[in-house]
Amino acid sequence: MLSLTSVIHYYTNGPAISLPDIRLERGEQLLVLGPSGSGKTTLLHILAGILKPTYGEYVLDGNVVNTLTQAQLDALRGQQIGMVFQRPHLIDVLSVEENLILANYMAGNDQVIQRAKELLDRLEILDKRRARVSELSEGQKQRVSIARALMNEPMLLLADEPTSALDDKRADIVTELLISLTKEQKSALLITTHDQRIRSRITNVVELNGLANTAASLTQEQKETEK
Repeated sequence: MLSLTSVIHYYTNGPAISLPDIRLERGEQLLVLGPSGSGKTTLLHILAGILKPTYGEYVLDGNVVNTLTQAQLDALRGQQIGMVFQRPHLIDVLSVEENLILANYMAGNDQVIQRAKELLDRLEILDKRRARVSELSEGQKQRVSIARALMNEPMLLLADEPTSALDDKRADIVTELLISLTKEQKSALLITTHDQRIRSRITNVVELNGLANTAASLTQEQKETEK
């Protein structure tokens, strides 16, 4: 369902990040571990269609993502990809429930209040559904962000440090929810993290050990070809 092949991304006046080949089917989970600067954010941005790799191919459900137009990428993200960012991007003036309903509406689906309530209940924050985001703790905001990403039952769920603001109990609940819901929905789940607590729950692991290539590793001929 998802494949990443021979992908290298070159940053101007910076490093060329070489990413491992990845194959992921519906219902499977992949944990990507690595220190800062190892390419975790680059990987997420490529998989989300935010960043087009300099070289290589990214295929999602038969679509070569790095060849899609901006309009096609926007539609793909809205309908097929859920994202949990390290810092929740929520609308502070709206309630928790309104943030979730808005996410559902933006993807072109009906407003499903019941699904919002179900997700909030499973994340143990149903009592906060009428609260404004500005009234929540950082850990509660993170759980709302996770609920929002799951609202549209995405084909691919990408999570960047989803447990970083959570204590051990909440981290375990969130990890279990991400795994169980993606299995139920037959979605692929990819988590990038420093958090070793997740490792015991997901056996399919890729470790990024740093920048595999520097800018010098791209020849001038390659650069000229890409222009």
